Amino acid sequence: RVQLVESGGGSVQSGGSLRLSCVASGYGFRDFCMAWFRQSPGKQREAVAAIGSGGTKSYTDYVKGRFTISRDNDKKTLYLEMNNLKPEDSAMYYCQASANVVSFPVVEGAQCHGYERTYWGEGTLVTVSS
Repeated sequence: RVQLVESGGGSVQSGGSLRLSCVASGYGFRDFCMAWFRQSPGKQREAVAAIGSGGTKSYTDYVKGRFTISRDNDKKTLYLEMNNLKPEDSAMYYCQASANVVSFPVVEGAQCHGYERTYWGEGTLVTVSS
């Protein structure tokens, strides 16, 4: 079973930076497609960024140029570097792992496609004040 634990959230002022981490336990991290999602109170969970097992990246438009997703397979860790943060970035940020390819895997629209299983972490809270 895959478990994901996020960390790095906190409170910052507008224009500030944070680096989120997601550590995975279990086997197979190198083959997982990984992604970050976020959810604000009263809103649906939305995709932020994704990175495939081969390193292909995809970002949603509102974070392009400000956020960078990366992974360290040896450490089984996913990162999200967030710069120039805005109040509208305030949300609970969740890490997602996609495993078991069932069709041609694609990283598109800040999400992983073509996988059978997904796993989620419990989230880390980011608050950006103006």
